[in-house]
Amino acid sequence: MSKQPISKQAAGPVEGPLSDNERLKRESNFLRGTIEQDLQDPLTGGFNGDNFQLIRFHGMYQQDDRDIRPERTAQKLEPLHNVMLRARLPGGIITPAQWQVIDKFAEEHSLYGSIRLTTRQTFQFHGVLKRDIKLMHQTLNSTGIDSIATAGDVNRNVLCTSNPVESELHQEAYEWAKKISEHLLPKTRAYVEIWLDGEKLGGDEEPILGSNYLPRKFKTTVVIPPHNDVDIHANDLNFVAISDHGKLVGFNVLVGGGLAMTHGDTTTYPRKASDFGFIPLSHVLEVAAAVVSTQRDWGNRVNRKNAKTKYTLERVGVEAFKAEVESRAGIQFGEVRPYEFTSRGDRFGWVEGIDGKHHLTLFIENGRLLDFPGKPLKTGMLEIAKIHQGDFRLTANQNLIIAGVPAGEKARIEALARQYGLLDDGVSEQRKQSMACVALPTCPLAMAEAERMLPAFVTDIEALLAKHGLADDAIIFRVTGCPNGCGRAMLAEVGLVGKAPGRYNLHLGGNLEGTRIPRLYQENITEPQILADLDSLIGRWAKERNSNECFGDFVIRVGVVAPVIDSARDFYAA
Repeated sequence: MSKQPISKQAAGPVEGPLSDNERLKRESNFLRGTIEQDLQDPLTGGFNGDNFQLIRFHGMYQQDDRDIRPERTAQKLEPLHNVMLRARLPGGIITPAQWQVIDKFAEEHSLYGSIRLTTRQTFQFHGVLKRDIKLMHQTLNSTGIDSIATAGDVNRNVLCTSNPVESELHQEAYEWAKKISEHLLPKTRAYVEIWLDGEKLGGDEEPILGSNYLPRKFKTTVVIPPHNDVDIHANDLNFVAISDHGKLVGFNVLVGGGLAMTHGDTTTYPRKASDFGFIPLSHVLEVAAAVVSTQRDWGNRVNRKNAKTKYTLERVGVEAFKAEVESRAGIQFGEVRPYEFTSRGDRFGWVEGIDGKHHLTLFIENGRLLDFPGKPLKTGMLEIAKIHQGDFRLTANQNLIIAGVPAGEKARIEALARQYGLLDDGVSEQRKQSMACVALPTCPLAMAEAERMLPAFVTDIEALLAKHGLADDAIIFRVTGCPNGCGRAMLAEVGLVGKAPGRYNLHLGGNLEGTRIPRLYQENITEPQILADLDSLIGRWAKERNSNECFGDFVIRVGVVAPVIDSARDFYAA
């Protein structure tokens, strides 16, 4: 399937009838809507009208358990409405005291009892009923956590490389992640008024986001090379740390990455971020605001499927967008400073930082902390939180680091982790390199299973690797239940994108560094068909690979798929 070349259009907004989401935001009274009144409505467990969308700006999605939806329909009951809340946690750092509070809330007020670590480097509550929503926000607020702008058409939770080893550099980068998050937050008092019973002062203004907020969601990262653990090409705005003798001196700025697409719509596609150049630390907040405000003013408010920053860059041209950012920020980007990514994913087990503190990275499959039979993971984390004096660091790959452990406490922490199944030497490299989004039964957008199918499917891949003598090797493997990209399958060596129950599109050809988008290899195929394809390809990889050649590079080199060079133009090429 080929596409016509994209012609550059004049800089500025897209003309045409605005999408209904623009009306919704305009009429929302700075994101208040009638959420407060809805909370008092006893006739439904859900939110009515525009409020269904507006609660997203407050960090929540309305969901229901799709497994039991038919049964409830047969009983003439509405779906079991509840919300998922995603916390705002820039850089993913949380204290043991905070952890104990969120554990208690999940245990007492969640339908599932779990804490979910996400690809956005934070945690989620799932299955919170309307009666407990206000309590949830007030509980989080009591610990210094909120969920402002973790969903909706705003800048979302800011990611930062989880790098406790280079402690001083990481601390500097983390502080910038927090500053950027605060600078780009909505200024409306709607969150405080509705959830925390704050005084209604009025007079709201949104100098950066605007009264209609952004055309679409916006994602930002801070990353420390050579470790691309946040997958920068999945994000709208990225600050790549440039250091000199271990001291942060500035950032390269990359704009316009994103992975979401729509099945059957070739005007949608994943895109890598474009490198705008270097800025010193003194320009960071101005540049962040300028990128956001340019997207605010130029982004597509007519067609939400083409509303992300990546489409704005393709429509007006990278140079035009960059020049506008320079004009708004009052700066000039410098030449790109050299940097290289050599790895991503997480480094598991113990590592020692340059400050002499020790850090234990735990593998949490699918990021789901729950007490499973024989593996009481959630209880284990609670027991560790009761004694740990450092902090916890959630990673963008759904794992968790117990950071800042003194040498004298290592044995005690490790013993608890092993006792509760949080540390398992038998976990394969393949399982550690695999990831899935939540999908069914809670995500309303899911077309196919992801989280629930991943463990058994990884076992099948492990068997294929062992069959071909590659048991110690691994392939970066990711599954998303729909094409919206939450599991970042469009940066995997093998990526599955849900198409229908039990059916997926199979993409091949990403790389270890996370700098290449995989290409569609097979469309709408079943799990047995996928495994048959992988059996053949892994067999070839075992016999024909160059020394240390990763699977994604191999399938490109031997012509199984062609590399995606410019996804706006060749992603759909045969």
